[in-house]
Amino acid sequence: MAQDAREIFITGLRNAHAMETQAREMMERQSERLDEYPDVKARITAHLHETETQLKRLDECLASVGESSSTLKDTTQSLMGNMAALAHTVMPDEILKNTFANNAFEHFEIAAYKSLLSLADLAGMSAAKPLLQASLKEEEAMAAWIDQNIDNVTRSYVRVAQATA
Repeated sequence: MAQDAREIFITGLRNAHAMETQAREMMERQSERLDEYPDVKARITAHLHETETQLKRLDECLASVGESSSTLKDTTQSLMGNMAALAHTVMPDEILKNTFANNAFEHFEIAAYKSLLSLADLAGMSAAKPLLQASLKEEEAMAAWIDQNIDNVTRSYVRVAQATA
């Protein structure tokens, strides 16, 4: 079944909404376990607030075309986010595993927003572009922060591990 650019754009918006729902769940679970890493906790908490705003932006984009998010996709991705965060809790190097996973996830989000910007052009939905660009900028900033802090997180983990040994 052939889809036009508008339908593909709407599907992309729904997928991005589910993606951000997954991100929110992962960050909520992770932030509960970051007391020994206050800098990471602060940045995750800040990005969690950005994610809530990103969800609102996606809702706005969907509403502008008379659509809404997919409850099924959101629920499935919410579950996946919780499972992903919980999977690392049994690992002694949980903070490192989460840092690596978050780094990858941020780049996934960046790619999704770049694709949505292309789709907005193709679908003639230029009004959505400022909203999508704002979210892209936030994801790029978070990815850069993670990248710049891998060394600090690793060193902090070793200090914590040695102190509890």
